[in-house]
Amino acid sequence: MTWRKQFIGWLTAIGLMLTVSWVQAQSLLELSAGIHRIRAELANTDESREVGLMRRKNLPVNNGMLFDFDHVAQHCMWMRNTLIPLSVAFLDEQGRIINVEEMLPQTENNHCAAKPARFALEMNAGWFKHRGLGAGMLISGIDKVSPTH
Repeated sequence: MTWRKQFIGWLTAIGLMLTVSWVQAQSLLELSAGIHRIRAELANTDESREVGLMRRKNLPVNNGMLFDFDHVAQHCMWMRNTLIPLSVAFLDEQGRIINVEEMLPQTENNHCAAKPARFALEMNAGWFKHRGLGAGMLISGIDKVSPTH
């Protein structure tokens, strides 16, 4: 392989890494629950909601994923191909917690909103409980989610 081909290969690889980083940065939200800060990836397409946090081996302490379902309904979550235990808080349109469910890895049990919800926020297992966050508490920053319909 000539040095030119190697150089072009490296430039292509660097460009791809920068593109992936830029796309990931575009889908991050800064949320909060009282004094607790949350860095949430946004899952707002059928594909991103289907994949969710699958195949991840860890999740930083205050990071999570916010699922925007585009409409209010009694949504459910499951843990197929998800390697880490998670807690999910189902949220109304204003970001108030409806209920929190604990989910075990690699299971297909349904974990559902207690009443119609617009969003679901997945965090590491026990995250909400350890911070005293439950039904009625507000997750701020939901208003930053752009309507997709």
